[in-house]
Amino acid sequence: MTKKLVSLFQYVFFLGLGIFLIWWSLRSLSGDDRVQISHALEKARYGYIFPAVAILLFSHWLRAVRWRLIMAPLGYRPSTLNTFFAVMVGYLANQAVPRLGEVLRCSTLTRYERIPLDKLLGTVILERTVDTICLLLVFVLALFMQPSLYDNIMLTFFGSGEGQKIAGFSLYIIAGLLIIALGVVVIIFLSRRKLSGPLGVLQKIILHVWQGFIAIKSLKKPGYFIFLSVMIWFLYGASVYVGFLMLQETSLYGIKEALTVLSAGSLAMVATPGGIGAYAFLVQKTMELYQLNSGVGLALGWLLWFPQVAAVIVAGGLSLLALPVYNRKK
Repeated sequence: MTKKLVSLFQYVFFLGLGIFLIWWSLRSLSGDDRVQISHALEKARYGYIFPAVAILLFSHWLRAVRWRLIMAPLGYRPSTLNTFFAVMVGYLANQAVPRLGEVLRCSTLTRYERIPLDKLLGTVILERTVDTICLLLVFVLALFMQPSLYDNIMLTFFGSGEGQKIAGFSLYIIAGLLIIALGVVVIIFLSRRKLSGPLGVLQKIILHVWQGFIAIKSLKKPGYFIFLSVMIWFLYGASVYVGFLMLQETSLYGIKEALTVLSAGSLAMVATPGGIGAYAFLVQKTMELYQLNSGVGLALGWLLWFPQVAAVIVAGGLSLLALPVYNRKK
């Protein structure tokens, strides 16, 4: 009962945050902004939703291929279809509670491929670490291509001074390094001593997770792994670029703006269930950096958000139906 209450609280909290951001975005719009939204949506090229969905589905397929590549050094080679189905089921679960899908996709693959859950969790930790690095590289590339972007972001979102920015950034770095150091100490301690009882169970779980995390050292095709990671994020950026083409007001924007929106949107997708509210809000604020009308920016945010959710709901739902059919002989 307690776990159900915690899950319910998480869902209500994150959904409430998304609804609040929707309300906040609409509340701040002027009459002219609302007119701009109406005109933009009336003239929108909705046909571009389909190529955007196709691009996103292909990126999810490549994610499944990359996940299989990580499992190979551990001695497991699940079918590509089962892996893809599990990935989509995980994304579908994230529409309800952020990050719930990471556990659910592992448990789904465990059920149909008999791979230990703790080892799969280790591979997912590795995946997310790589994705975090890729996101940081995308943001750095956006800053490199737009030298004034950092100051504009801090001014638009925070309105803080240079000293506050440096102090806050340094604090986050120190906290992150301390957490990493503590984790390394715990892992070394648990790996050097054989524990029993509940601590022994915890030791086994942590060591299996760590085994999955360091699987990248044993990859037979590290170059292919890097290529897949680059392609996944390239396709994310391409879907944003296609989204720009939906509106006449944003059709002239290019790769620089797409990288900035991709950076902001990626953060929004983990903030609320499926990025509801948060995604459109951050896209709106991001496009204000490029002097786009606030109303049009909000319309763009919803148009970029819709293909992502549509791809997940359709493919995730079909994956739930396809899993027992595809594995009926097992």
